[in-house]
Amino acid sequence: MIRATDVSHAYGEDPVFRDLSIDVDTGEVLAVIGPSGVGKTTLLRLLALSFEPDDGTVTVDGTDAWAVDPDERLSLRRRIGMVFQEASLFDAPVERNVEYGLRIRRSWTDRLRHELRSVVSSNGTADAVRDSLDIVGLTDKMDQHAASLSGGEAQRVSFARAVAYDPDVLLLDEPTSDLDPRNTAVIEEAIAAARDRGIGVVVATHDMHQAERIADRVAVLLDDRITEIGPTAEIFDDPDDDRTRKFISGELVY
Repeated sequence: MIRATDVSHAYGEDPVFRDLSIDVDTGEVLAVIGPSGVGKTTLLRLLALSFEPDDGTVTVDGTDAWAVDPDERLSLRRRIGMVFQEASLFDAPVERNVEYGLRIRRSWTDRLRHELRSVVSSNGTADAVRDSLDIVGLTDKMDQHAASLSGGEAQRVSFARAVAYDPDVLLLDEPTSDLDPRNTAVIEEAIAAARDRGIGVVVATHDMHQAERIADRVAVLLDDRITEIGPTAEIFDDPDDDRTRKFISGELVY
């Protein structure tokens, strides 16, 4: 579904990664593990088409995202959802937050039609909003203001907002790093639900135990390259690359 081939990126004179290749298909969870500061967030932003790589290509369903005009690239970008490490919610009820992605993907005519229906109808809630909140166990918070949510609940709403418009690919940047075990478990269950819906999921995490629990495949990002990528059990139980083995065993310290 989305593929980066031989991509390189640097901030000024400082390279983040070189000649990196990675892909995610529909209905799979790919975990990208590596120490903090190694470039996992930069890689996700590259996959999200937030910026063009210095070298290499990023394709969505075989279409080179940076070889097409801006309107077509925007259409490709709209097929990709992203959840950041910190929840960023609007000063509005939960329902309005989750609905936001659905609204901005409509044409202006459809947006106006939807707003008029909301005015005359006692229940303007889209099924997609309720379904996505159900995935994260927050349908009872639909009318609650976002400012009153706990940190874990806010992150779950961010996840619901990203899946409400049914993206082809979902990118998650350390989505549970600041959450308690209960909220972490809910997010991990929601990731599995997204995969079951046919969404390709990429999770950047430094939590190797989490990667073992949720991922179908794992990519190990060390220094400025992916040292190894493959099925989760193979990466953790019998890695080919010596740096991968040392990192997973704790011998390689950053």
